[in-house]
Amino acid sequence: MTYLFYSIELIRCRYQLPLKLFRVRSQAICKYRRRFLFYMTQQFTMAITNWPVSERPREKLLQKGATALSDTELLAIFLRTGITGKSAVDLARELLSHFGSLTNVFTASQTSFCQIPGMGIAKYAQLQAVLEMARRSLGEELKSGNAMNSPGLVRDFLRLSLANKQHEVFLGIFLDAKNHTIASEELFSGTLTQASVYPREVVKRALHHNAAAIIFAHNHPSGVAEPSHADKVLTQSLKQALAMIDVKVLDHFIVGNGTAFSFAENDLI
Repeated sequence: MTYLFYSIELIRCRYQLPLKLFRVRSQAICKYRRRFLFYMTQQFTMAITNWPVSERPREKLLQKGATALSDTELLAIFLRTGITGKSAVDLARELLSHFGSLTNVFTASQTSFCQIPGMGIAKYAQLQAVLEMARRSLGEELKSGNAMNSPGLVRDFLRLSLANKQHEVFLGIFLDAKNHTIASEELFSGTLTQASVYPREVVKRALHHNAAAIIFAHNHPSGVAEPSHADKVLTQSLKQALAMIDVKVLDHFIVGNGTAFSFAENDLI
């Protein structure tokens, strides 16, 4: 009995609810305690609109900026609404717990994403649209600036472009003499463990774009962003082939789960 009344009082105080809502006879509460608590939980603890304004994710973002929010709160704003018995924050927390991180949520397949209660094809399509807008925005920033002066921007663009691929993809960013981006292309794609890359075809694309330099990148679907011996050999082969037409290889990134390994930063170029 004491625990029951304590729980009810905690609910009332937490959400600043009027006392009259809780004026229920002790005998009635004892008899219908489970039903009563379930009702109160559904009515008050799950609805974000009943939270203090300062704790609501959307209002918190508008007051303090997006950087002040946790991953759960940001994801809850994207989800917008919850389901019966669960708020958008509850669903966001479950998504992060299930997939382990925001990156894994973003790269989840349609099947695995839609298996989560409250998710569906519409939410999955909405998420893919948001990610694609972010990719295009980063691509526009790359074209307007010097790629070598913005290594973080390049890394973010490559992570968004490659991290969700279920097979290996080899990508090239073609640059002009001032290191401004001319184009970004998926040059080759392969299987879960490898992609066949042909230096001759890369040379053709470099000539087509009249590029002065190239940044390469490919993903490891395994999630391990470490270069293999084959990756190192390939990079040197491409570097030698492109040197014959006076095109420099500035870097080669390997994208894994949430990370990107740089050949240049590790003195492998």
